[in-house]
Amino acid sequence: MRVYLLEAFYGGSHAAWADGLKKYSTHQIELVTLSDHHWKWRMHGGAISLLEQVVALPLPDLFLVTDMMDLALFRGLLPASYQKIPIVLYFHENQLTYPWSPTDPGINLGRDQHYAFTNFTSALAADEVWFNSTFHRDSFLTTLPNFLNQLPDHKLSHLIKNIESSSKVVPLGLELGALDIDFQKAPKTKPVILWNHRW
Repeated sequence: MRVYLLEAFYGGSHAAWADGLKKYSTHQIELVTLSDHHWKWRMHGGAISLLEQVVALPLPDLFLVTDMMDLALFRGLLPASYQKIPIVLYFHENQLTYPWSPTDPGINLGRDQHYAFTNFTSALAADEVWFNSTFHRDSFLTTLPNFLNQLPDHKLSHLIKNIESSSKVVPLGLELGALDIDFQKAPKTKPVILWNHRW
């Protein structure tokens, strides 16, 4: 299967995940990426920049896109020949529950809910929604009702069930080769692996 993995913020853990998936998958995965700068601009305009790259390539069997882009915008702008290609949205994190840095200048103006709403509409536009942990999926889905209740009218909370029914938990793969632990010589206690991300 030919899969285009679209990553609008290709760096750090996002790049490690994409590279690992490409390396170990039995599918033909091609990375279509943007650099890991200006995350807010990637959320707004990344879909258009990635679309320009995608339409220059042969048709894939599947799009695998991450939460750092506006999937509804991407899907809406796809040429007709691409419209029936299934799209899976992978949430590394989400802007609804992700803690903001106290140094972010936008925090003094109140939390900008536009990015959380983009995650919501992206989830609605996806054929399947994958989360990297059960905690992440559950926190997103249980926070959505209060978030949508802030809307002035047409609260849209009835659409949460659509996201819930298309959601799965697909944990991150871990490349542990760099640890180079000889378990035959290690103490007979169970190893502990700490991951400083969502549980």
